Amino acid sequence: MPAILKVERPVAGEFAPYYGRYIERITTDDALPVLESQIEETHRALRALTDKRALHRYATGKWSVKEVVQHLTDAERVFTYRALRFARNDSAELPGFDENLWAPASFADRRPIEELADEYRAVRAATVALYRSFEPDWLVRRGVASGHVMSVRALAWVCAGHENHHREILRERYDLA
Repeated sequence: MPAILKVERPVAGEFAPYYGRYIERITTDDALPVLESQIEETHRALRALTDKRALHRYATGKWSVKEVVQHLTDAERVFTYRALRFARNDSAELPGFDENLWAPASFADRRPIEELADEYRAVRAATVALYRSFEPDWLVRRGVASGHVMSVRALAWVCAGHENHHREILRERYDLA
């Protein structure tokens, strides 16, 4: 039986300083249970929204709730793609992405919030399954993305913290639970 994987907190040098703000949002010593617990918690909160409420923008030019949800899903796909490449010892440098170009191009506002919530849940479940497939020593493997070194484990912490960051914005600026 394989050992239970623990995705320990990354150390300086395993991530770009910019991502430290996401990693700091996680107060436990293992990112994997956080990633797992966020699945149903976030899904349930999103499914409780009406489409009208999910079109809300807290200011002109800001993303709608639906665009925030699509951004979470898109960013997680990018982060886990990077984790997969680095876990497999792929040394090719990976490009960044511009979320401010992606958000309007996603046409998230045309989709039902239930569909966006279900997509989020599927992507997060895939993230957890991917990490559960990794050998413990793969978690410290590194690669370069957006011009910065990132470890496989740092990307798990970034996924969890990035979600917490946007959930906080949804609470504070969009008045959502």
